[in-house]
Amino acid sequence: MKITGGFYYVEAAESVYECKARGVFRKRGMTPLVGDIVDITIPEDGYCSIDRIQDRRNALVRPALANLDNLMIISSVKEPDVNLYLIDKMTAAAVNKGITPIVVFTKSDLAPVDDLVDIYRSVNIPAFEFSTVDNRGLEDIKAVLKDKVTAFCGNSGVGKSSLLNALFPELGLQTGMISEKLGRGRHTTRTVELFKKHGGYIADTPGFSTVDIERFELIRKDELKFAFPEFDEYFGTCQFNSCNHVCEKGCRVLKAVSDGVLPQSRHDSYVRMYNEVKDIKEWQINSTK
Repeated sequence: MKITGGFYYVEAAESVYECKARGVFRKRGMTPLVGDIVDITIPEDGYCSIDRIQDRRNALVRPALANLDNLMIISSVKEPDVNLYLIDKMTAAAVNKGITPIVVFTKSDLAPVDDLVDIYRSVNIPAFEFSTVDNRGLEDIKAVLKDKVTAFCGNSGVGKSSLLNALFPELGLQTGMISEKLGRGRHTTRTVELFKKHGGYIADTPGFSTVDIERFELIRKDELKFAFPEFDEYFGTCQFNSCNHVCEKGCRVLKAVSDGVLPQSRHDSYVRMYNEVKDIKEWQINSTK
């Protein structure tokens, strides 16, 4: 549920146990993550121990979480301004790990949001708006959390903790003001922690940065197209079997973009991501993991 100061807090049998991890994990270069399913021993005296980490369905490096169902990506429409490329990097990272991405645009009272929501709904990525002024969108967002393990991610200052507090007021999470000088919010969340809510679990995480995503969640160029699920129906229909869907002649993905069937912004993000990784060697990608 939480990791603090070398202690692992594990939920079992309707209680939470403070545990230490066995030294064998260090020898294997492993460490338990928040969200792991583990086996523990509860002695009559002394610390409880984590004995085994069960196989993970997925895991993220930043934020350090395992076995997620949903990654809820929070972006404000103003203060700070929306960054579609960063959102698309996060959706791609989620899809690549078998996690459902969900996009929420906050502060929707400050600027129009319908076109932004439509971009993601048009490619079957759930997307919502939210405003603390009138709690618009709150019930729709809460519905997708039911019985799921969901991480809430977003740059500092986008209203992540405010959304969590609106969903679950009893959490009482600290929120931060935007720094006018820096144009971004202060970090208010210091650790990753799971909270048992709405039949599942939700995770509040420290605000991620573009540097974190670029460093820790690189996707190989040959796998990148699969992280954009809207491309799926066009695979095998391009003029050339080796088509990378970047600028090739006879590319059906490019035609769908030019015809307005696929969002231009999503393809722009794909091309930018592809160009970033096309010359990266395998060992360089592995060194980020």
